[in-house]
Amino acid sequence: MADRVTVIGWDGSPLTGAATAALSAATLVAGAAHHLALPEVPAHAERIRLGSIDLAARRIAGHRGSAVVLADGDPGFFGVVRNLRAPEHGLEVEVVPAVSSVAAAFARAGMPWEDAQTVVAHPRTLRRAVNVCRAHHKVAVLTSPGAGPAELALLLEGVHRTFVICEELGTARERVTVVTSDKAADHVWRDPNVVIVIGGGPEPQAAGAWIAGRHPAYPRGVRGWALPADAYPGGGAEGGQDSGEGESPGLRAAQLAHLGPRTGDLLWDIGSGSGALSVEAARFGAAVLAVDSDPAACARTAAAARAFGVQLQVVEGRAPHVLERLPEPDVVRIGGGGVPVATAVTERRPERIVTHASTRDEAEALGAALGANGYTVRCSLLQSVELDTAAWSERERSVAFLLSALRSDLAP
Repeated sequence: MADRVTVIGWDGSPLTGAATAALSAATLVAGAAHHLALPEVPAHAERIRLGSIDLAARRIAGHRGSAVVLADGDPGFFGVVRNLRAPEHGLEVEVVPAVSSVAAAFARAGMPWEDAQTVVAHPRTLRRAVNVCRAHHKVAVLTSPGAGPAELALLLEGVHRTFVICEELGTARERVTVVTSDKAADHVWRDPNVVIVIGGGPEPQAAGAWIAGRHPAYPRGVRGWALPADAYPGGGAEGGQDSGEGESPGLRAAQLAHLGPRTGDLLWDIGSGSGALSVEAARFGAAVLAVDSDPAACARTAAAARAFGVQLQVVEGRAPHVLERLPEPDVVRIGGGGVPVATAVTERRPERIVTHASTRDEAEALGAALGANGYTVRCSLLQSVELDTAAWSERERSVAFLLSALRSDLAP
């Protein structure tokens, strides 16, 4: 019975000596059709077309002889190695790597990529991959049938990005195309392909970087959360008050804690005000749609995003009507609009919702609306007092009812 399998990565270049030696001794070879057609595959070897990796692993485990699996690019990077190493298969895996398709794509584009995010897009994960493209300047998308460049472009409607689409890398049919995202849906693209998604402002400088992907100090080296109003453009202009409804730092911190925005999420910030919560959610890595009916508030939010170097999309319009055309949210902060907006938000079924009220009657009405539409609701009365440490006198007091709602099918 086989207890060892050699996994060979193939990037279109001639196979290495180690790969050729492993193949020449193989009595079973698994791979895609173009792998099995390679001249180095022994004519006498049993051949398995890879579909389910787990089924192939069971066949390999039961095989008497030497087994080889062929895979595109680096098989240890979002590849077959993880599945083959699963404890239930009992296989010892030896890897002969090749250049990953992501590295090859950035090489074809002539771009550095230590600062890029990498995501895998399947039909079930496509929306989250798109949210990463909304939130970050440079993203490599490993696509799949039904979740390719055209589908990415359609879900990015209204967000301008540049696509570098690398089709069939390493083959005689290799093609690299640069298009704007609004044009990508007009073409039929060949599989397999990798899409580099770029845009949303100037490229962040990664000089002196020591970690791949999103740098911990990005954006702009800011440390800390729930920053004071004067940290934001236009903030603190009115006697030290925040320029936006319900945006005291303490309340904002509690709202973010209940929402837990993260990479792959889309957050709606309805009534974005100064843009402080939108910016801080974007700093967590979430994609953000900042919604406000006031053009001045929209301008403040856009200025705050530029100041902190984060990507977000500003939508000017009045809720709840403007919400009808927005993509599906994962988490929502409601900064104003009352029961009609809360009801409209629940109909879109986000995982979590937070809102606030200044009076108990308003809090009860909001809580009833959220609870009646399938959410488990909690409410806290938050009070914070800012002191002047020179005289230890009260400088500012903030009191609010904080309501947090979790979709009932997710509640413990």
